[in-house]
Amino acid sequence: MEAERQRRGSQSWWIVIGFSVIICCAELGSAQIRYSIPEEIKVGSVVGNLAKDLGLDISSLDERKFRIVSGDMAAHFEVNANNGVLLVQKTVDREELCQSNFPCLINLKIIAENPMEMHYVVVEIMDINDNSPSFQEEEKHFEIPESVLPGRRLQLPTARDSDVVANTVRMYKLNNNDYFNLQTRERGEDKVPVLILQKSLDREKHHEHKLILTAVDGGNPPRSGTINVTVTVLDSNDNHPTFSREVYSVSIPENIKADTSVITVNATDVDEGLNGDIEYFLGDDLDPKIYDIFSLEKDSGEIRIKGEIDFEKTEVYKLEVHATDKGTPPMGADCTVIIKVLDENDNNPEIEVTSLSKLIKEDSKPGTVVSLISVSDKDSGLNGKVICSLPDNVPFNLKPSFQDNMYTLVLKEHLDRESVSHYDITITATDCGQPPLSAVKTLSIDVGDVNDNMPQFFQNPIELYLRENNVPGNPIIFVSASDKDLNENADLTYHIVRKENGQSKVAAFLNINSDNGQISALKSFDFETLKTFQFQVVATDSGSPSLSNNVTVNVFILDQNDNAPVILYPVSSNGSAEGVEEIPRNVNAGHLVTKVRAYDADIGYNGWLLFSLQEVKDHSLFGLDRYTGQIRTLRSFTETDEAEQKLVILVKDNGNVSLSATATVIVKLVEPKEAFAASDVKSPTKDVEDNDVTFYLMITLGSVSVLFLISIIVLIAMQCSKSTDYTSKYQQETNYDGTMCHSIQYRSGDKRYMLVGPRMSIGSTIVPGSHANTLVFPDKRGASEEGHGGQLEPFPANFQTRGRGHPGQVASPSQGHI
Repeated sequence: MEAERQRRGSQSWWIVIGFSVIICCAELGSAQIRYSIPEEIKVGSVVGNLAKDLGLDISSLDERKFRIVSGDMAAHFEVNANNGVLLVQKTVDREELCQSNFPCLINLKIIAENPMEMHYVVVEIMDINDNSPSFQEEEKHFEIPESVLPGRRLQLPTARDSDVVANTVRMYKLNNNDYFNLQTRERGEDKVPVLILQKSLDREKHHEHKLILTAVDGGNPPRSGTINVTVTVLDSNDNHPTFSREVYSVSIPENIKADTSVITVNATDVDEGLNGDIEYFLGDDLDPKIYDIFSLEKDSGEIRIKGEIDFEKTEVYKLEVHATDKGTPPMGADCTVIIKVLDENDNNPEIEVTSLSKLIKEDSKPGTVVSLISVSDKDSGLNGKVICSLPDNVPFNLKPSFQDNMYTLVLKEHLDRESVSHYDITITATDCGQPPLSAVKTLSIDVGDVNDNMPQFFQNPIELYLRENNVPGNPIIFVSASDKDLNENADLTYHIVRKENGQSKVAAFLNINSDNGQISALKSFDFETLKTFQFQVVATDSGSPSLSNNVTVNVFILDQNDNAPVILYPVSSNGSAEGVEEIPRNVNAGHLVTKVRAYDADIGYNGWLLFSLQEVKDHSLFGLDRYTGQIRTLRSFTETDEAEQKLVILVKDNGNVSLSATATVIVKLVEPKEAFAASDVKSPTKDVEDNDVTFYLMITLGSVSVLFLISIIVLIAMQCSKSTDYTSKYQQETNYDGTMCHSIQYRSGDKRYMLVGPRMSIGSTIVPGSHANTLVFPDKRGASEEGHGGQLEPFPANFQTRGRGHPGQVASPSQGHI
């Protein structure tokens, strides 16, 4: 029989489970999924397939950390991350979880990350008939007088059953007897058994009646519990007290002070004396905790507060009050006192961070979910309604969820780690009670770096002043850039842009340390060859994708005194700085003997040349201009002066460590007729020597040829003029520079002369007396002069010419002829 009942019970539960699954399938379209399972279900049983019902990809559940994130009740369940099935992890006892509450619902929060999703699952625990009705006492005693008339009612103890709905107490049974009958009275949701006397008692026949009260629940199969009821028959006092109301109801605020009066119950008894004197007692079958919370005045029936009243623990208290007179035997009556507790705002809201991304990239888009937050308040009504807020100075927003007291923390605007790298977000939860209570919670969020800043050079462009003759391989400059990003996004490497055109070819001789930007020159630079160049350095970070920036480096080569002066004149046929100058013995003081010409490739003070006489036999004969290199006679020659004078001229620059060169000039004193003859012989020889000096002398020879032709034409045009007066005309070219040649034409009597020589620096002076590059043309208009080919008178002492570049040589009429 017992096995048959268990089989039928098992079949009925499978019907319940099937019905629950049908209900769940019907609710899939709602905002949450609901499953139903019976209590005491076997551990490991399947509650439902979450992945299928939620439409999730089973293969990604483990990677997305599919899990339950609810509170203590969630410990009874677990999610299989491999198949998304919700399983029973721990034995489920509905009475332990929900006590007498119905329905028994367990709310589960299911989280899946990447992307962040939260799903709500409600599991309803269905009650099974696993508890039998029970009485708090094993036996109940009644004493009634024998004078009691039939119809006397005695309230029997009520049975308690932890099960709910159909499985709770449904009926009471009384064993068969001749005097008493059982009636069940509805009192609210409770069923109260009442023992009714059917016929008059006779103490002499039966002074005591033994009864058995059985409470039966509505389960299938039903369960039952019993209590022994003993009725002792007494004499007299045949009127029982009567309450003014069967049910008293009162409301009190929670946290009411101790010893505060709640309500006073009142019962009356028509008997007199002790039989009408009433005492009040709390019922014996109440929850033991009630005796610690309320007290009842025995004589007055006043109920007072004894302990702590907390709405969050109990909302309604039901007290059974028993009134008994003092008769013999005493008679009693019962009433129910319902005490409702009113909620007060005495609980602060609670903030629970369900999920939090502690690091968020600075390039995250607005609307990105950062955290899931749930708030709760144990109070009810407006006292339990919570509003969350954030400070205005944070780039985040709180968005409420479709479910009350659930919020999503999302990004409101773009982030910039270089401006703010860390946020401490204070979330304030405030209820709507009066006065309102609040709670705060701070979330710490770091902003992750992305490569959004290109390297920046401290200066652009960079100017580098580099002395020439630098040591190859030595560093010449450090180029440095900075990047506001972090880690590899700020790890910089450097390289030089190498092009094949223009000055960038010089970059091939530069090497850069890619790690620190140290630039070294692989060659020594020469100011005289290269004075300035530029190149570009690129700094690139290691981000993905990488960013880069460039800087232009302008290099200016600084001159050093590394070039010694070069003697341009005099230069002998073998290339040595030696020359012979022949001058008439009869020249006056101040006569220009020659001019030493020199060149220095350096510039500034390093190329500023000074001339000095290093060696001379007679210091009274010749003078040297230290700035122009002109050698002039200081006095007229005498018969005692040697016919050959050797002059050694020192040419040095003005560098810190000066460099120098020397030139040797041999001055020969000749008679005037010999000077003219020598002039005829030396002119072609001088032309050959000038051809081997430098490029500048080649240009000079070309100029001489051109000027020679021009001079012939001019002299022919001037044949008509035959004045014997000494006149001097000179013609000077305007477009010349450096050591280019210039020409001077002059006439003396019937002779015409054209002087050709290197150009002079502006401000230089030529004194007649030089014999180089002189052409003499006889005047066809006069033939009075014979023999020596036209003897000329010496130039006036103040004759001079000016030009650019190096000064030329001017010959006196007595030094040359054609």
